[in-house]
Amino acid sequence: MVLTAKQDYALERQIRILPDRTARKFKNMHPLVELKVPEGSIAVHWFEQSSFALKDSAGTIVQIDPYFPRERPADRFIHTKPPLDESVLPTDFVLLTHAHGDHTCPESIRRMWQTSNETRFVGPEESVRQIAAETDVAAANVSEIRAGASTTLNGLTVHAVYAKPPDGDASADIAPPDVTHLGYVIVSDGVVLYFSGDPINNFAEHDALISAVAAHKPDIGFLTNHPTEGEFPFYDGCVKMATRIGLKHAVPVHRACFVTRDYDPNEWAAQFPSGGPEPLIIERNSHIIYQ
Repeated sequence: MVLTAKQDYALERQIRILPDRTARKFKNMHPLVELKVPEGSIAVHWFEQSSFALKDSAGTIVQIDPYFPRERPADRFIHTKPPLDESVLPTDFVLLTHAHGDHTCPESIRRMWQTSNETRFVGPEESVRQIAAETDVAAANVSEIRAGASTTLNGLTVHAVYAKPPDGDASADIAPPDVTHLGYVIVSDGVVLYFSGDPINNFAEHDALISAVAAHKPDIGFLTNHPTEGEFPFYDGCVKMATRIGLKHAVPVHRACFVTRDYDPNEWAAQFPSGGPEPLIIERNSHIIYQ
C-alpha cells in the first residue's frame, strides 16, 4: 500500500505528510526553520534527487547531499528552478555520501558556508578533499568519516555504512567504484532512518552490506534505485534490499531531478508485496514527520 496524505488517523499518527506549500508560514524562511517537531519524531524534507534536510525535536537541522545548482537547463533538469535557496535554511550539519557532483556539490556548499560559518560538514575522504580544494570552508569544520564509524550530531547519532563495497563485485562483473560510497543510518529520539546513498546494483546479495545496516534496525529507508540503468538496484532488487534490511517503510529517491534519470515511483511501489515494507512516495520538495 502506498501511504498518502489521505490515510486514516491511525496511520497519520505514525507519518504526517506536510507539503511544502502548506507549511510556508514564515516569509523568506524555509518551513523547517519554524517547524515544531514532537518528541519521539523527526522531520524529513526531501528536495529532489538524494538531497534531504532533517530536523529533530531539539531543533538540530542536518542536510544530506545538498545539490541545488542555479544553472538548470531544461534539456537536463526536470525543474528549471532549484528546490532550495541555501540562505533560507541555516543548517547545523551536512552529511555527504560520496564525491559525485549531485551528492557533493561545491556550489551549494559555498552558499551554505556563506549563510553560516558554524555549519559542520562530514563525509568520506574524497568529499573532504573536494571541499578543501573547491570551497573556503574552514578545515576545522570538515570531518572525514569511514564505513563502520559513528559520530554524534548534537542529539543525533550517525552510523556510516558502505553503499558500494570498495572492491566492487568481480563475480557480477561490477568494477570497484571510483570513489568511496557511503550510506548513513541515523538515530534520533528512538527513530532510526537509513539513507542508502548510491548503492551497488546487487546490494541485496551482499550479506555484509545488508547486515551492517540491519544491525541498527532502521524503521524507514530512503533508497536509490532505477528500473533500467544498472548502476543502482533495479525495482526488484530494491524490494529485496528493503525486505532483507527489515524496513517498515521504504521511500524511492534519486529521482525528480534529471530528465534522463527519472522513473515512475508508482511503478516502483507496485513491486512491493503485501506484508513487507510499506512503500511511501514523498512529493518533491515536501516533508514528512516520522515517529
